[in-house]
Amino acid sequence: MRSPVRSLARVAGLSRSSFAATFKSIIGEAPLDYLTCWRMYRAKTLLRSTDLGLYEIAARVGYDNDTALSRAFRRHEGIAPGE
Repeated sequence: MRSPVRSLARVAGLSRSSFAATFKSIIGEAPLDYLTCWRMYRAKTLLRSTDLGLYEIAARVGYDNDTALSRAFRRHEGIAPGE
């Protein structure tokens, strides 16, 4: 999988480190931390408001599979997605 920071930096015409530093100075957190928070927000919304399975939710929020989403969700939220 291509790095989201690398892709965004390329679009912005900056190096990865310059993009990350600029992003953090404007947003207040690192690009990957922001992305993780956004993905968790979307996953929680989909878990609450749809009947989609975890694999489908994982694909919609940018994870390769349900296991990857479950690990990230537990690390970020402190609970499993099914709880």
